[in-house]
Amino acid sequence: MIERRTFTAMLGSAAAAALLARPALGAEAAKEAAAAAKPAGPNRIFQPSEVTSTGSVTIGGKPVAYQAVAGTLVVHGPGWNDVAWREQAAAPSPDADKAGLPAECAMFYTAYFKQGGGSARPLMFLYNGGPGSATLWLHMGAFGPRRVVVREDGHTLPAPYPVVNNAFSLLDVADLVFIDAPGAGFSRIAGKDKEKAFWGVDADAHAFTRFIQQFLGKYGRWNSPKYLFGESYGTTRSAVLANELASSASIDLNGVILLSTILNFDLSVDSPGFNPGVDTAYITGLPTMAATAWYHNRLAGTRPAELEPFLREVEQFALGDYSAALQQGGRLSAEARQAVAQRLANYTGLPADYILKSDLRVSGGQFSQQLQLPGGLTTGRIDTRFSGPSLDVLSKEAQYDPMISAVGSAYVAAWNDYARGALKYPAEDGFKIFADVFPAWDMAHQSPGMPMAFSGQTTNVMLDLAMAMKQNPNLKVLNTGGYFDLATPYFEGVYEMEHLPIPDSLRANIEYKYFPSGHMVYLNEGSLKGLHDTVADFVRRTSR
Repeated sequence: MIERRTFTAMLGSAAAAALLARPALGAEAAKEAAAAAKPAGPNRIFQPSEVTSTGSVTIGGKPVAYQAVAGTLVVHGPGWNDVAWREQAAAPSPDADKAGLPAECAMFYTAYFKQGGGSARPLMFLYNGGPGSATLWLHMGAFGPRRVVVREDGHTLPAPYPVVNNAFSLLDVADLVFIDAPGAGFSRIAGKDKEKAFWGVDADAHAFTRFIQQFLGKYGRWNSPKYLFGESYGTTRSAVLANELASSASIDLNGVILLSTILNFDLSVDSPGFNPGVDTAYITGLPTMAATAWYHNRLAGTRPAELEPFLREVEQFALGDYSAALQQGGRLSAEARQAVAQRLANYTGLPADYILKSDLRVSGGQFSQQLQLPGGLTTGRIDTRFSGPSLDVLSKEAQYDPMISAVGSAYVAAWNDYARGALKYPAEDGFKIFADVFPAWDMAHQSPGMPMAFSGQTTNVMLDLAMAMKQNPNLKVLNTGGYFDLATPYFEGVYEMEHLPIPDSLRANIEYKYFPSGHMVYLNEGSLKGLHDTVADFVRRTSR
């Protein structure tokens, strides 16, 4: 994105200052001076930019003074040739149509540096998922110095939205860098085949790799302890990114924190019916359905007093009798089918006859539509504690997610006000909460050691995380999530971690922590505190 703060800052050269200082010129002379002042060739499209500010946040009763930097770094797509780019910059016609220039991205970031912290202080890169989501959620909801307050299980009232000191910011243990993915937030992409260059599993990881390399150089942080924190698709990104940083950039990480994990898209409970013969998604999604039925008091019989012991029981059934029944397929006897359907009904709150009609396989969308249908309500997906009026009671699957509509406006308004006010970022373009990455997004992925890329629902980056852990046996992984998350069910993350192809000696490098919250764990203030404390402890132990 072209930054337009002041004329001098935009031109960014001594020639610009001289141009402003000289008296009025003739039309031809002014044109020549302007041409000499502005960057030539491809470099003129995007320029690294930054604006700084200062602030303070109180965490655990102690103030942390910081410097904030909001800006952009310019990265290029895979295969970019800097020699050819420089030759083009020197070409006789620097004003050629930018659509023919190499693809590039001005990646927006907000960095917070503790004043007096120094380069030995841990450095954490944070991003949301989507793919194609801006990182306002983690920034304004979890770990930035300011936090917007929303209802945790209902629709938040309209503006004004309260924005408060974030007592759970991670600035007490690390410097933080919140990054908007290419095309999202204030990040912008341009140039030839720009979507292909940045919108895909591997292209996205490449862009983040180049961003991190530039950031470490720009701010002198090569020798800092380094962490990745990704949420949702951000966990997919983290697995690929951790491996690429190690293999192509020789950057070892201290830790990777995964929030609401999805590494193997075969395990997605959203549309497993389109992937017949692969039943694992039904197994890993079941405990979240049971947690949701428990929360909304839809369980058959007496409701267990405590959630977690109940979930351990459901997990055992899911991996045992339920898994065995699904594996038998058409060989399963009618009597056994009826028995399994009744157990599922007891755990999920759905009628046994509906479960039988669904062939013992209920997708996330079906569950959200059916659980509270007698009351005319649709259950949330991102956070199943949320409910909203059903849009179509005859639909097979839920038509919307009540959770997204309940909090989205608060985050967008709070972030735009904060970015332009406290951060003083003069963005003239609109903020894009989501980039329009579909259908352009390429799910094909070249896993390490694989002879070809695999795409679609079979996208699986477990090998990438495993390879990163093997290359760096000191790498620690913290897997976290919420029990009421039906977008990336918590047991899916457990299953993936327990099936990583790593030696037993490395399994102790993986830690787990789950909370009574949804996909965005931090919507629940108690869970946010627990998440902060868990991550802060993880950083303290692994950065020494």
